[in-house]
Amino acid sequence: MEMERNTTICAGMETKLADLLLDPENAPAAVKTHVAECNACRAELEELRATMAAMDAWEAPEPNPYFMTRFQARLEEEKQAAPPSWPVRIMDRIRARMMIGSQMHVRPLAAMALTVLLLLGGGTYLDLYWQTPPAVPPQTAVVHDLQLLDNNAQLLDQLENISATDQDSGD
Repeated sequence: MEMERNTTICAGMETKLADLLLDPENAPAAVKTHVAECNACRAELEELRATMAAMDAWEAPEPNPYFMTRFQARLEEEKQAAPPSWPVRIMDRIRARMMIGSQMHVRPLAAMALTVLLLLGGGTYLDLYWQTPPAVPPQTAVVHDLQLLDNNAQLLDQLENISATDQDSGD
């Protein structure tokens, strides 16, 4: 139970350790007491202090002394270059808007286009492969009776041929 309580308290202390590091005088007494008693939080505070010390010791590198000279020369070249034709300018604007600008307006259009394509493709698939077979015209009772009689006549002919064969072989 004690370990669960410490884990919960330590999780809440993570945000307060930065306050203790930056302004130790104004930190709450409960935070100071917890850090004094908890080894994990004390180690975390020491790591934060080491990180801050490393950041204080870091110095930004000096810029290249020829950077501004090269930049000014390039800027002059661009100013003196012939302006592009109007179709090129329009295409550049469109390209810049697509690459840099917000593309939130493109997502609904793309989703709608994909939906239309899926519906058209699915409809085409259903139309080509799931066609209903042509309806068989209903047979009238007379046609059905004639077909039964024809089948019976064929059966009777087969039986007569069998009996005739049996009589011939028996003779």
